[in-house]
Amino acid sequence: MSKLVIVESPTKAKTIKGFLGKGYDVESSFGHVRDLPKSKLGVDVENNFEPSYTIPLKAKKTVTKLKKLAQSAEEIYFATDEDREGEAISWHLQELFKLPANKVKRIAFHEITKNAIYNALENPRQINKNMVDAQQARRILDRLVGYKLSPLLWKKVARGLSAGRVQSVAVRLIVEREEERRAFKAVEYWTVDGEASKEGSEKFKLSLYKENDKIIGNHELLEEKAKQALEEIKNSPLKVVDVKAKENKKSPLPPFTTSTLQQDANRRFGYSAKQTMMIAQQLYEGIQLGSQGSVGLITYMRTDSLNLSDTFKNDAAKYVIEKLSTKHLQTGGRNFKTKSKLAQEAHEAIRPTDVFNDPESIKQYLDSKQYKIYSLIWQRAVASQMSDAITETTSVEIIAEKTIWTLKASGTVTKFAGFKAVYDTNGDDNELPQVASGDQLKLESLEAIQHFTTPPARYSEAGLVKAMEALGIGRPSTYAPTIATIVDRQYVSKEEKRLAPTEMGEIVNKLLMEHFPDIVSYDFTAKMEDDLDEVADGKIKWQPVILDFYGPFEKNLLQKEKEIDKKEITEEATDEICEKCKSPMVIKLGRFGKFLACSNYPECKNTKPINDNGEIEEPEKIDEKCPTCGKPMIMKTGRFGKFIACSDYPKCKTTKNVEKSTGVKCQKCGEGEMVVKRSKRGRIFYGCNHYPTCEHLVWGKPTGETCPKCGQLLVEANKSTIKCEECDFTKKID
Repeated sequence: MSKLVIVESPTKAKTIKGFLGKGYDVESSFGHVRDLPKSKLGVDVENNFEPSYTIPLKAKKTVTKLKKLAQSAEEIYFATDEDREGEAISWHLQELFKLPANKVKRIAFHEITKNAIYNALENPRQINKNMVDAQQARRILDRLVGYKLSPLLWKKVARGLSAGRVQSVAVRLIVEREEERRAFKAVEYWTVDGEASKEGSEKFKLSLYKENDKIIGNHELLEEKAKQALEEIKNSPLKVVDVKAKENKKSPLPPFTTSTLQQDANRRFGYSAKQTMMIAQQLYEGIQLGSQGSVGLITYMRTDSLNLSDTFKNDAAKYVIEKLSTKHLQTGGRNFKTKSKLAQEAHEAIRPTDVFNDPESIKQYLDSKQYKIYSLIWQRAVASQMSDAITETTSVEIIAEKTIWTLKASGTVTKFAGFKAVYDTNGDDNELPQVASGDQLKLESLEAIQHFTTPPARYSEAGLVKAMEALGIGRPSTYAPTIATIVDRQYVSKEEKRLAPTEMGEIVNKLLMEHFPDIVSYDFTAKMEDDLDEVADGKIKWQPVILDFYGPFEKNLLQKEKEIDKKEITEEATDEICEKCKSPMVIKLGRFGKFLACSNYPECKNTKPINDNGEIEEPEKIDEKCPTCGKPMIMKTGRFGKFIACSDYPKCKTTKNVEKSTGVKCQKCGEGEMVVKRSKRGRIFYGCNHYPTCEHLVWGKPTGETCPKCGQLLVEANKSTIKCEECDFTKKID
């Protein structure tokens, strides 16, 4: 008889099987094997919120196979991830198998390595029912909110809508940022910037700093003063009056948690939280490293802990000394304390399982995305144990003689790289030439530049994760699915890699804010997360947590069913008269935005498209025939903007996208041009206009430049960085 090890992923199973060999069968449950039914609530609200679990259709074949193997196995080891979801999967399997307790063991590990697996087998434990209860409580809470509140949204707003507990709070954050942007009033200000040089040296940048020895504050300089300064400085000799040099030490950042990994990958590479976690999962479960077989390259990636094992610290020290020097190592290592009170579910931060598997040594086995994420994790973890970087910042004050103006130049140089030898976050140094007080300088160029203050930026995925973490909303395992859900539900759209609320998202948020304030309350949602943590710790029972929420929620729900008037939310009167039945026309809200409709619906089904200002949008005729039926094509506006359609709709449903040029030639075919496109889910990307002959596409906006390393297109990663679409080249931009 063999021993049966069950994990949740086939890749994980393959990696573990390579370590255990004969005597063990390693099988995958392919995720959850039981869940609440889709067709009904599945929670008995009258009987202590007892859940009713079913086996999903896609899991039935797997469950049958695992049951059969379990019956004949000598022992069964549940080796699912050591978090609430993993614990729940093991518990559901145990419930299905109905086997004696002494035949079933729970093992857990934070890295998929041979030592970790064998150590876990030697130290089995029981399933942690408190963690299972916390997972059940979260699932039941989300089901009650979703299945009770969503039908109300269908009735009062539009069919197809749904509500979620944490998702609704995330939408609120995005809507409130948009409201800040709308309320923002731009303020004009000026700067005076230029370049100077000392005889025999390179040019360096300088800018206006003081007027009559008073520092000019941010956004204080106006046009008249700027132009006065420009003329007076241009006609005056420049003289250095003060040079100050200051040495600074900078310590490395702590190793990654789930949140900080998602934020850094988004900032550097433009990866979504969901994409980052998918790649990290691959690295955790195992990558084929040639003759080594499948190797788990990183520790468990859903964690809010900053701890590192002593084994890793010792290995990192050996690596740093071997590859760099003793000076690059922090004596005694470094320990980091998490600022989060929630760091409970994992023992370590995200780190490489073997520091000697440095990114370059295994690059050939990784695809480009895996290499980027692994490099980021490896560098951050190793750098966290290294010595401070030492920099010198030089500040130079320069007067325009016989004027009231002082200019300033500054630069920073690295005197000792320290941890930056592995993980540098600041880009290139800005080195100034050697200057001394009394030196005369030559003004090379100078200009007065007009600026306007800008509104607060929309959240990037990184920014949203950071805001949610700061508010205590969600947990490491929920950030990525929360963002993916609100985008999929089209409450939020991505515009230039930033999250903007859709019209429907704003309307649903307004309804929830007015009528269900607890659902979108930051404090209430954070308190609920704290309660779930206490359930996981065995401090409180899960049913009272649900009851405290559900009682007031259900009462309010019944009241709002009667109070909320759909027409007040979704209709707006107009002066338009329906040309078909002479009834008034109203602006209605549909699933994908506003449109003009006859108030005599359903007797009259006349509708018309409107623009953002509520004005009727007549179809724009274009000089093009329909390729299907030969009728004229017209320009129309849909939920994703303008598109071309046949004028004989609905008889002919031919449509095509309107190409928006980027002016960048396609690097793949050399003939087409990269144009703006939109996916079925509304996400903007850039593809060759010779599709389907050429299928080249990129998610970042092409700059027109090519990579100096591999020759592929450079695209915008964020406001300050461009990156290569193929290799790891990045470049900061002004």
